Amino acid sequence: MPLYREWSSDPFSLAAIWEIAEPESFFIERTGLTIDIKSEKRRLEHLAGRFLLKHLKEDFPVLSIAPDEYDKPRLNNNQYYFSISHSFPYVAAVVSPSVECGIDIQVWHQRMESLQHKFLSDTEQQFFKNDPQLITLAWCAKEAVYKWQGRRGVDFIEHLPIKKFETHKAEYDIEINSQLTSSKSHISVKCFIDSHFAIAYVLHNHIFHPEFREE
Repeated sequence: MPLYREWSSDPFSLAAIWEIAEPESFFIERTGLTIDIKSEKRRLEHLAGRFLLKHLKEDFPVLSIAPDEYDKPRLNNNQYYFSISHSFPYVAAVVSPSVECGIDIQVWHQRMESLQHKFLSDTEQQFFKNDPQLITLAWCAKEAVYKWQGRRGVDFIEHLPIKKFETHKAEYDIEINSQLTSSKSHISVKCFIDSHFAIAYVLHNHIFHPEFREE
């Protein structure tokens, strides 16, 4: 069972990373799910993400996950908040009974450097100095906050600007000033770089749920 890492991502949440090496039947047997997705890889990622939720919380009702009005996956009564990300062969998940969740994982891809202008402002690009790994980390950080806030129509440059980027040995702290909440919120994101991927997740030091400005 290739559990890559499991940890308390903040005082209210648990997170884990799984490296997919099992057949589809492994995840079907442990989740009770059958998925109508044509791509085998996509089916594996979907099933592995649900399996990882149950690994973190044995009583997690994966059969009850459904999209809300903004297409954010939820449980009807918010018994748990959660977020899933996959970048084959890795799947990451975070679960909390108390706070909204956001996590993103991305295996290395050199073309991130050529795409950075699509999600980083000119000022933000200066933080990362054309380093493909740090650019990937920045993408993960913004994607994690995007999942955390759970709204459509988000412009990563306009609505999720990076205000702070700090390095602490093998870990990185990014602060994103969410323009979508009322009032604007400073969202803390913890990140780290592995030899195979970058990962980022929203960090809570108190119980906080976003409130959004009206359209």
